[in-house]
Amino acid sequence: MTEAAIIAPQRAWGKGRLSAKSWRGNTRIAELYQEGCAKIRLPKTFDGSMEAVLINSSGGVTGGDRLAWAFEAGEGTSLCLTTQACEKIYKASAGTAEIETRLSAAAGARIDWLPQETILFDRASLSRSLEVDLAADAVLLAVEAVLLGRKAMGEAVHAGLFRDRWRVRSGDKLIHAENLTLDDEIARLAARPAVLGGAAAFATLLYVAADCEAMLTRLRAALASVAGAGVSHYKVGGRDKLIARLVAADGFELRKILIPLISHLRKDASVPKVWTL
Repeated sequence: MTEAAIIAPQRAWGKGRLSAKSWRGNTRIAELYQEGCAKIRLPKTFDGSMEAVLINSSGGVTGGDRLAWAFEAGEGTSLCLTTQACEKIYKASAGTAEIETRLSAAAGARIDWLPQETILFDRASLSRSLEVDLAADAVLLAVEAVLLGRKAMGEAVHAGLFRDRWRVRSGDKLIHAENLTLDDEIARLAARPAVLGGAAAFATLLYVAADCEAMLTRLRAALASVAGAGVSHYKVGGRDKLIARLVAADGFELRKILIPLISHLRKDASVPKVWTL
């Protein structure tokens, strides 16, 4: 065996961490750390909140890459987290990419997890997790959208691996948990009516706050004419939560459905500017 044959390909690795504190009624940096390909940029805001833009400077993710993010919204702060662009998960020649995200919100804080879409390419392999810890009155808005290729580019995902794990706790109580796995013949699985019915884009939206019930009527009205979409309201562990599930033919159609929902749950504030088409 030649020397070239035994050299492992270089893999991307990154770690980013941001903590926010309240200072004179505004959200400010308490701690900022970034290493490897994980970068965090903080555009100027004018409403007392903080917006953080996550950047993967490696330009995409493939098998064996590792990314770890951690964000803390201190007492009375408001922190909105998004990504510079859609995260592209490329074909994996070996190994599985891992992305780990941890969020926490202290008393009276709000944290919005609003990354742009994750784009899976054919034979991609990704395992990611979202761990959230909330104070008893903290607010969470979390959205994850996934595209099985880009329809406009003629892309399709036939096979691969996608695992997505969510765990949300308030105090010492687990208030939301879900595991999603698309494995092996993804196209055949996604074609099933009980899965995606042939759709190439889907999203999950989770909102945890005291005003969930007040938000429900408008959300249901917005989704009334959208095929394959629904929203539910639950009380778990003393907390109210809303869960919406959406599917669409492609990413553009998904955004047209998703953006008004996000804006409504942000008290009519717009989505982050980097979302602009």
